[in-house]
Amino acid sequence: MPVTDAPAKARALYEARRTRVPIAPFTDAEPDLGMADGYAIQQELVPLLLADGDTIVGHKVGLTSKPMQRMIGVDSPDHSPVLGSTVYADGDVIDPAGFIAPKAEAEIVFVMGSRLAGPGVTVTAARQAIAGAVAGFEIVDSRIADWRIKLADTVADLASCGAIVTSSRIVPIEGIDTRLLGMTLTRNGELVDTGAGAAALGDPVAVVAWLANVLGANGVALEPGHIVMTGALHAAVPMQPGDVFRAEFDRLGAVTARVGKGTA
Repeated sequence: MPVTDAPAKARALYEARRTRVPIAPFTDAEPDLGMADGYAIQQELVPLLLADGDTIVGHKVGLTSKPMQRMIGVDSPDHSPVLGSTVYADGDVIDPAGFIAPKAEAEIVFVMGSRLAGPGVTVTAARQAIAGAVAGFEIVDSRIADWRIKLADTVADLASCGAIVTSSRIVPIEGIDTRLLGMTLTRNGELVDTGAGAAALGDPVAVVAWLANVLGANGVALEPGHIVMTGALHAAVPMQPGDVFRAEFDRLGAVTARVGKGTA
């Protein structure tokens, strides 16, 4: 059975994003909803956001680590577009009032150098299409109350994407083993977690290949200049007003996310 009234569910998410008042999980009322249903809702939500003047600047891939897949009960990543209105530069102050229940995830972010379209994209082809990498944060946020998400809920909600923060220096990845790119994460100067590129599908470049093939099945390509968020390298960390997060990556440098002192 197809998802019940995907346009209405998309409109509910749209209003939750606008008002920052979360909604109950769709899976509470319809527990059998799955990944395909989540994408059906997502495909109704994105045009609503673009109609407001937003743009698609790339894509995020989530659930790329085995612990996250086990937590949600899946064996595959999920994905969504990244909207231009959600992009912050390194060191920008992020207003916590723009979110509901934000959490920080440090990620390796790729910038595409050439068009990449599936099916049949290999890791080698993906590597050749990547212009370089930058250090990044994804600020995940859920329009679903209390993060009570199942797979369909998070997929529908743009894979729980809230915002992203990226460093400005694009580092070519030729000669770099992206699996071994290490990362340390601090919050207010204290070490919170560490990670490495291999946490993302074994190699973050493999994330790009996976994404190109999945999008290609729907006639969508990764375009030059698009960014690809490749997934968290550690457990998500709740963000509080006044927090300063800093992720330092081997070879890629550092990126800082500053949370304003307003009320989340």
